[in-house]
Formats: sequence, C-alpha cells, structure tokens
Amino acid sequence: MKKYKIAVVGASGMVGRTFIKVLEERNLPIEEIYFFSSARSAGKAISFNNKEYILEELTESSFDRGIDIALFSAGGDTSKHYSPIAAKKGCVVVDNSSAWRMDPEVPLVVPEVNPEDIKWNKGIIANPNCSTIQAMVALKPLHDKYTIKRIVYSTYQAVSGAGMAGYSDLENGLKGESPKKFPHPIANNCLPHIDVFLENGYTKEEMKMVYESRKILGEPNLKVTATTVRVPVFDSHSESINVEFEKPFDLAELKELLSKAPGLIVQDDPQNNIYPLALNAKDKDETFVGRIRRDESVDSGINMWVVADNIRKGAATNAVQIAQKLIEYWNEAN
Repeated sequence: MKKYKIAVVGASGMVGRTFIKVLEERNLPIEEIYFFSSARSAGKAISFNNKEYILEELTESSFDRGIDIALFSAGGDTSKHYSPIAAKKGCVVVDNSSAWRMDPEVPLVVPEVNPEDIKWNKGIIANPNCSTIQAMVALKPLHDKYTIKRIVYSTYQAVSGAGMAGYSDLENGLKGESPKKFPHPIANNCLPHIDVFLENGYTKEEMKMVYESRKILGEPNLKVTATTVRVPVFDSHSESINVEFEKPFDLAELKELLSKAPGLIVQDDPQNNIYPLALNAKDKDETFVGRIRRDESVDSGINMWVVADNIRKGAATNAVQIAQKLIEYWNEAN
C-alpha cells in the first residue's frame, strides 16, 4: 500500500492535539509526518506513535518537502495565508477554520454526508463548523427520504468550542474568578452569544449554521434559522433541532432510517431515561440522536436532540475522515 506524507498545522492547540490522537487511532498509511506551529510553540517536543518529534515553526517553505495532506487548525488568518502556498506545492489542505467554508471553489465536507465533493477539490477542503457537522450527520438521511423544508437550530455548546481559553474561563469561573475569554461569566450561566454579532442581529456562529447547512446539502434556498448558546459544559455540543419536511412520514420508519445512517447512534428510550448526553458523547467519534418526536404544530415535522464531541467529530475526527477518504479516492484512481 502506498504511504503518504502528512502534516499537522497548529499541532500544539486543542484541536491539533486531537488530530494527533485520531491519526494514531486510525492508523493512516503514513510515510512521514510533520508538526507545525507558531514561533511561540516551535521547538517543543511532541509524541506520535511513541516517537518524539519537534514542533517546527510554520513558514512559506514548510511545504517544500512533498507533503501530500496537511490538516490545518491554526486560525483563519494563518489558513488564508498558508493554505494556497501548500496547495500550489501539491499538498491538499483540510482546513478546520472558517476561512474557506463558503468559498464556492472549496468543497465543504462531512464524510458521512457528501464525500463525493472531496473529488472536485483544488487543493483545499474545508471542515465545517462543529455545530453544523453533527447536525448534518443526523439530517442528511432525513433530507434524502422526506425532503427538508425548514430547519430551526437551538444549540447548547460546550466551552471547549472556544479553545483552551474557553476551558479556562469555566474552570476559573467555578472558583469565582472573572472571565477572560467570554464577555460574561460562563460558570452557572448560559450565554446566547457565540462569535460576533452581525448587522441582522444574529451571531456569526448562527449564520455559519445557516449557510453551511445549505452548502453541504446542496440546497441554496433552504429555510434555516439558528440560536446558538454557550453553556457551562466542558465538552460536547448538544442541539435541539426542529425539522419540517415536504413529505409525510411514519415515525417508526423515520427512526429506523436514522438507526441505519452512517456515523449515527440512536439513543431514544425516554421511558427508561435513555437519550443522548454530553457526558457520554465525550471522546466518541459518533453523533448521537434521541428525543425523536413528531412536531404536532405542523403537518410534517419532528423535534430531535443531537449530541457529539465537538473537538472530535466536530473538528479533528471529521478532518481525519476527510483525509482517509481522499487517500481512498487516490488509491482507487491509481
């Protein structure tokens, strides 16, 4: 089997470290691996498969060594600058920032949902927003069968979605300290404010979910709205999703459809208190769905509760899955 040269950019961050963990678990055919970071973190040691590597500072010449795939999680500005440089040198970038998601020339991919979009990449593939990824895993099989007319998202997002600073705000806030990352205390609180507010009154996070859902499902006119909320939970995002369909459905058939969908686990036995929980989703790669019930206020609608680990499936695992699929397509072509 052919082996590939892989790079991790932003290897010292929360998502970067999880990239490394998932790459170890999934055993990709790696010939060489490189770890890049900012100048501040360069020189530190990093472990991969029981071997020690040194973090290198990311520069414009970093990709002059025939790297095949680079997993980026180093922020939008870094990605905007370095992704095209890497792509010009024959590397395919899988980028975890929001820099390329809405670029019409860049595929936005959830491997369980639209893997075929990987094939038309021009050197950059975008990883969707964490909250969008888990929603898509649950919504795609339903859209294929019943045709989604409208989506209403209400999210309950973990502080790890704001990186180490978000984690620290909750840890320190529980000790009574003032917030440094968030505009208000997150401990014992809920903040209806993720990312910046836009002119239309929505936050950037909310509009990301709107635009990304349309792009991934290939439905540019789909009716989507969202309210995204930061909650005092360390890991795993939870979402209440209300969906209205064009077609009627049988609820038992719909649940059966979800139970067979790739990457999705149905936990739906409310009589026995079984439904998805953030605590149980932590460190898992699957998306969990439950509380599936008919929306009795419309002709053909449901409510459901969707939970996933936002750092794994919502970021690192999804990116590594894209890399795996890319390698699979390359091997098929050869």
